[in-house]
Amino acid sequence: MPKFKIRLTMVKFSQRALIVIFSLTIVFHILVLVSVIPFDMIWGGRIKTLDEMYVFEAVSLSLNLVFLMVILIHSRIWFIKFPQKLIQFLLWVMVVVFMLNTVGNLLSKSTTETMIFTPLTILITIFCLIILLRKQNAD
Repeated sequence: MPKFKIRLTMVKFSQRALIVIFSLTIVFHILVLVSVIPFDMIWGGRIKTLDEMYVFEAVSLSLNLVFLMVILIHSRIWFIKFPQKLIQFLLWVMVVVFMLNTVGNLLSKSTTETMIFTPLTILITIFCLIILLRKQNAD
């Protein structure tokens, strides 16, 4: 496997970008929950009822909070003793989740979701990979 040289500045940029993206995503999901943003533009346009929306948005909000916490812990902005191997594992889980999310966004019935969230999930995947590859190079 070829060695990639990833500069620390790329890692810091990726961490900061992910913090901004996850923070804005959390705000977005809160706006969906309080009906400021219509729920037909999320989850592939497949949600039909308000009750379904509450369940799916609660899951989304929870996951995004966990993702934000992982990045805050990894970047040492949030000083919590947490096993580094677990953080590494969670970052790999995030890569897989956002790769699958990208596929889901491409198959969405909502053009808005496809146009906005597909590039966003691709960026999140790339930023997570940058963080992971830098960590592996440092070991």
